[in-house]
Parts: sequence; C-alpha cells; structure tokens
Amino acid sequence: FGDEAVSPEERQRRIRTLFDQVARRYDLMNDMMSFGIHRAWKRSFVRHLPESGLFVDLAGGTGDVAALAARQTGRQVVVCDPSLEMMQVGRGRLGQTPLTWVAGEGEHLPFPTGSVSALTVAFGLRNVTHLRDALAEAHRVLRPNGIFACLEFSRPVAWFRPFYDTYSYRVIPRLGAWVAAEPAAYQYLVESIRRFPDQEAFAELLQEAGFKDVSFRNVSLGIACIHRARR
Repeated sequence: FGDEAVSPEERQRRIRTLFDQVARRYDLMNDMMSFGIHRAWKRSFVRHLPESGLFVDLAGGTGDVAALAARQTGRQVVVCDPSLEMMQVGRGRLGQTPLTWVAGEGEHLPFPTGSVSALTVAFGLRNVTHLRDALAEAHRVLRPNGIFACLEFSRPVAWFRPFYDTYSYRVIPRLGAWVAAEPAAYQYLVESIRRFPDQEAFAELLQEAGFKDVSFRNVSLGIACIHRARR
C-alpha cells in the first residue's frame, strides 16, 4: 500500500477491498485488539459536539460512532464511507437507529459547502490517500464555527512505546489471522498507524488547513488522541 509505484487510484481500490474483506469481523477485531477500550474512547469522543444540525461521520464504517452521536435529538447524522460492505453490515446492526448512509471518500465529500455542523472521523483518516486534501474538504463542508473532531491512534508516551510496538507488530496481525482470516489486512492497519502524523504534527496540519481553536487530548497514554478544531 505504501509502494510509491502504486497510483492513488489503485491504493484507494486496495483499501476499499481490504475493508470489504474484514467488514463482518471488524467490530469484533476492534474489541479484541483494544480489549474493548475503544468503546470508551468513542463515548468520550462524541461529547461536547453541537446539539443540532447535520453531522457527518467520515469513514464511519459500521456506524458505531454515528449511532452514539444520533442519541442526541435534533441531529441529522450521516455515515460517509467508501466501503459499501462496511455500511451494509452497519445497516443490518443499526436498522432502528436514525442514520443516513452515503458512499464517499475524504478527498471528495458529497456535501455542499458550509452545510455541516460537525464532521467526525474515528480511526479512518489515516486511510485517505491525500491527507491535506481530506482536511481541506472537511474545512470546506463545515459551516462557520462548525466542529471538526478526529479520534486516531497516535504516539504513546515514551516509556510505554516498546510494549505497544511489540503488541502492534506481533500480536495484532496474528489476531487478524485468527479472527478475521486476514493477517495482511491487519499488518497494513498497523503500518498505517505508524505513518500517520503524531499529535503535534497533526495539529499543525489542521492549522495549515485553516482551522482555528486547534487542540488535542491523549487517551490511554497516547495510544489514541482526540483532536478538535473549528472552521
């Protein structure tokens, strides 16, 4: 996936195929890899968002974050993801939750300029092909003072890093082979975490994209980080 000889279009196709392959076991794998802690991260992530308006959960997959956001009345919540299979799994599980499902990629969001009250993305931004383009699109679709929020794996504190690296490179691909029968997919996911900018570098990218009030908060020793900003 990181091969420079691979075109952006081919990389996008491969990532869509990857998530289509693991869709039915994706949520189970998240529970196993994080020992269920990702659910607490996501509950914290959706706090302090606008009370109403159009919410877009980019790379929303099976809709677990969108479902949390939809608990607040007055919000129109949309899951936007390039993987049709992931969204199909989500529809089956969340049929009673008032969500809209839309196919779309971060670099080309299918929403009018200035129409979105909050754009969230949890563990998906590292899979876009052009990160700066995706941030520019997020900035475009948000209304003035609209909220951008990103929950992403990040750089743990120094003393914990060796243990985390060992777990990531040795355990997670084996779990992927055992539970999802896709070890290569989970090897890619581990590598994509390493390529994503750390806390400070991503905050700088948000500022370069035109966002204001940029901040971040580590969770679980910096294994993950919640970034927030305003348009």
